[in-house]
Amino acid sequence: MDEEFMALALAEARAAAEEGDVPVGAVLVRDGVVLASDHNRREETKDPTAHAEMLVLRAAAARLGGWRLTDATLYVTLEPCAMCAGALVWARVARVVAATRDPKAGGMVSRYHIGLDGQLNHTVVWEDGPFQEEAAALLRGFFQARRS
Repeated sequence: MDEEFMALALAEARAAAEEGDVPVGAVLVRDGVVLASDHNRREETKDPTAHAEMLVLRAAAARLGGWRLTDATLYVTLEPCAMCAGALVWARVARVVAATRDPKAGGMVSRYHIGLDGQLNHTVVWEDGPFQEEAAALLRGFFQARRS
């Protein structure tokens, strides 16, 4: 099942790249049902908080009529930043499956350990997910194209 949902997140990441945004996609799932899926929309919305993770948390909370997203799993193509990691804790998301880590700004395992270190009121389960090379290649290609 992880591969199926991560494939959806990768499709969202490709959509972000086509729209000129950093190619990150996210899918929030509970009990095998997709609650929300989206991709980075910072360029489109001119909103610095319009990360894929934030957008799916907002959409899922609206859909469910509440902010507690317990027992949900987030599939994301890049390790969440500190802002998004904090939001995952506050939303009580149970598990995060990420295709690739972010050594510069990763908020969960690479740089910071938000939601994993037991210092907050909720702990998130972290898993390295499928399609690591595909997600990393998409990001590399995007930034190489931007630099040239």
